[in-house]
Amino acid sequence: MERFGLEYPGASEGLDGIMRDPVYKIAAARPCDLTLLPAIELAAATLLAGHAPASVLAETTSQPDLQDAQQRGQLWVALADDVAVGFAHIKVLEPGVAHLVEIDVHPEHGRRGLGRRLVNAVCRWAATNGYSCVTLTTFRDVTWNMPFYARLGYEEIPQEELSPALRSVIDDETRRGLDPRRRVAMRRPCKRKGPADLDSKHKS
Repeated sequence: MERFGLEYPGASEGLDGIMRDPVYKIAAARPCDLTLLPAIELAAATLLAGHAPASVLAETTSQPDLQDAQQRGQLWVALADDVAVGFAHIKVLEPGVAHLVEIDVHPEHGRRGLGRRLVNAVCRWAATNGYSCVTLTTFRDVTWNMPFYARLGYEEIPQEELSPALRSVIDDETRRGLDPRRRVAMRRPCKRKGPADLDSKHKS
């Protein structure tokens, strides 16, 4: 099925003539995946129609940002028969903390656990590299946003505990038209397994 100019694998016919679902896996993003990701963002954004301004729903991550994240090892993809159909992108905005900037799964491949698997891949990476937690901001009142992350071990960060970096994220969201009353910052603690690479290359 074609959407946003991309061919996504649906059920395919095996050698025995039986239609089979795609084989899904989570992997580090490859350079060849990057041009597919903006269309995934736009497709996933349609699920938030009515919850965010159209201008926000039309935003996509720039190719330079995706290239930078891929080169740093801070970008993961969900693959369906080796074609990217979802992704998770993190940045290090403050020492010892990984921030989940974006996570999207194309709606045609939703409800298959890919979002959960992407989140868990990010958290495993953060734990292995010695980060104390993974943070994010999301919609408080959208059922598949805050409750989804809560089920995966994320907890709301009280206002008085928001770091300057997270306050800056929320301020930027407000400038772009999101209602801060509907937004929530959350974090999931990591069990440290090794030293975090916190040199200047990992700060933004």
